Amino acid sequence: MNAVRNREGAVVSNGESQDDIGRSESGVHQELVGFVWSVADLLRGDYKQSEYGRVILPLVVLRRLDCVVAPTKEAVLAKDKELGDQFADPGPLLRKAAGGLSFYNTSPLDLPRLLADPDNLAANLRGYINAFSPGAVDVLDKYGFDAQISRLEEAGLLYPVLAKFAGLDLHPDRVSNLAMGYLFEELIRRFSEISNETAGEHFTPREVIRLM
Repeated sequence: MNAVRNREGAVVSNGESQDDIGRSESGVHQELVGFVWSVADLLRGDYKQSEYGRVILPLVVLRRLDCVVAPTKEAVLAKDKELGDQFADPGPLLRKAAGGLSFYNTSPLDLPRLLADPDNLAANLRGYINAFSPGAVDVLDKYGFDAQISRLEEAGLLYPVLAKFAGLDLHPDRVSNLAMGYLFEELIRRFSEISNETAGEHFTPREVIRLM
């Protein structure tokens, strides 16, 4: 079979057709939606149903960012150490070290590593988030997630919820930007319906994917 291109323009070989790719993306989508509602089960009782999105949406974004920066993490850390305080804005050089991504993270931590220190989980999570480049931090700030960190910690939910997300593979090799866009679109729609908010009160899928 000749090579074809999927909906994102990527060449698909090995006998895969556009229908094959569509079915694969559909399966991933259903798996991700199922994961999200398993997190909602953890929140039930301590959060109203209308509040689930306050936790789940920013953590989906955070885990996606976490997975995207993983392959270039060591290169970024090395460059950050090399640069020290030489530049007022090291962003361009760190983005280059990150392989041209529009964002980076200068913390040696990631979500799985955060779980190794449960006693300091909230503080370390905040430090990890703030180690992202400004654009990524702005997205998470939009969701007011810092307040949810405190609330989850007080309810004894911070560790189990983060442990769920730490085990979720959102690497682009597995979940395409297209699939992420579909997921965000559905989650924003569902959470907006539940909370009687408008979709415009959240970042849209396009805005989030543009960051990535």
